Amino acid sequence: MYLFITELWAFMRVRKKMWLAPLVVLMVVIAALLVLAEGSVISPFVYVLF
Repeated sequence: MYLFITELWAFMRVRKKMWLAPLVVLMVVIAALLVLAEGSVISPFVYVLF
């Protein structure tokens, strides 16, 4: 996982694609919310967001 993150960061830095960083962060946050909502107590609160 660490190798993937370093390669992604190097790609964005070399190719001047820093505008991708907020999109990547947003996708990670949404994925984390979906994983947390799968079988936890906070699932009713997460479903309200979507």
